[in-house]
Amino acid sequence: MELWRRAVNPWNQEVLIGVSWDLMWAAIIVGGGFVVLHTLWAKFIAPAGAEPADDADSGLPGRILRHAMSERVFHWLMAVAMLVLLVTAFFPVLGIQFAWVTIHWVAGVILTALIAYHIVHATFFQNLWTMWIDKHDIKAGVGEIKHILGDHEAEVPRAGKYPVDHILFHHSAAVAGLGAIATGVLMMLRLETPFWTANPYMLADSSWGVVYVLHGLSGVGLITLTITHIYFAIRPDKWWITKSMIFGWIPRSYYLKGHDPARWTVAGGDEAELVTAGTPDGASGGEAVTSDSGMPS
Repeated sequence: MELWRRAVNPWNQEVLIGVSWDLMWAAIIVGGGFVVLHTLWAKFIAPAGAEPADDADSGLPGRILRHAMSERVFHWLMAVAMLVLLVTAFFPVLGIQFAWVTIHWVAGVILTALIAYHIVHATFFQNLWTMWIDKHDIKAGVGEIKHILGDHEAEVPRAGKYPVDHILFHHSAAVAGLGAIATGVLMMLRLETPFWTANPYMLADSSWGVVYVLHGLSGVGLITLTITHIYFAIRPDKWWITKSMIFGWIPRSYYLKGHDPARWTVAGGDEAELVTAGTPDGASGGEAVTSDSGMPS
């Protein structure tokens, strides 16, 4: 399997022009292989999970807000932009030809604006620390690995607002996404756009080759991450998490089962009268709310 594509420029120099398309297929195979292996593990090896028990006397509302409206809108807009970028980047490689260049860079501009908004919003208006891994998350991660390897008696501490696997996925997607954005902005300088005149000579051919390779590596990484993300989103046992990205809330029973109240504090009281504590977005009537709002996974 080749990793890079090379070509000879007009000065008879061999330069990089991007990643090998073999890596695209490798990313699809890795993502698909993970889906198959996890499905088999969940079906035949994983211990049967206990049903979440609802404690109506806990003083908590029946619905716990997990994602404010602004977070949900951001997530779905980002999802659409990401899918458009992946389709326009890789479908032509599969032989599906269409005028993809303008669609691709416009979607890239939209994704860049969304990520810039998210960085500002998460840094200044949310509790950024909910997405940092601490000693509790490390212990939970070790316990999860032991479970995967068959030690079903291993202790797995309850998570904060986001389990450690969600946090690791977020960080992986952030690295790949920011890599694609940074290199994509540079590549846009080679295009004639309403914002500027094309300047293909800003970098030497060898430097452009590095940019192309990094952009391609970020893209193929996002293929695998997208496959796994969609897989978990549609699994029946994870559907309660997906619904929270649609409706905003999770049931009290799932909160009590999987989350540590000491690490994710939730306001109690009449859920119809609750107002957001520490979340500038606010919440509409009928939504229970948390006292610390973190970044969406």
